[in-house]
Amino acid sequence: MKSLIIFYSYDGNCRLVADWIRTITDSDVLELIPVDNRQRSGLSKYFWGGKQVVRNMEPELLDYNVQLSDYDLIFIGTPVWAGGFAPALNTFFAKTAVQGKKIALFCCHGGGKGKVFDKMKARLEGNSFIGELDLLTPAWKNTEQMYEKVVNWIEKLSEVNAS
Repeated sequence: MKSLIIFYSYDGNCRLVADWIRTITDSDVLELIPVDNRQRSGLSKYFWGGKQVVRNMEPELLDYNVQLSDYDLIFIGTPVWAGGFAPALNTFFAKTAVQGKKIALFCCHGGGKGKVFDKMKARLEGNSFIGELDLLTPAWKNTEQMYEKVVNWIEKLSEVNAS
């Protein structure tokens, strides 16, 4: 089964998880990178990100070339912003039809996943969801524990996928 990891990472947490998944599953990777990729800090980071989520903004992304028809399983990852997914995924969902795929969702957060998976599933109707995984800041603390959580999740996905 050929798999693809699609993700956005603002501060490295989702990038780390995507790298773990890539290593474990030998998946291809598509990182969504906004054209305006400058880093914000402090409170301005939260106001900027929250505003983008609330307004359902679709930031312009660097060009990517992916044929989803080449893949059986797609992992999609995001940081949690204001209880939802990062705006880079809005752009991806608006520009790329994802239909009839097995989807595994993951998110990274600093205190709660909110309704991120429900919101992603609503944008990805017409697909089969085989798993969800939320991780508390894996790049910053409990990294070994978070890695083990990813390994166990991948094992469970493999069992579900085999049946």
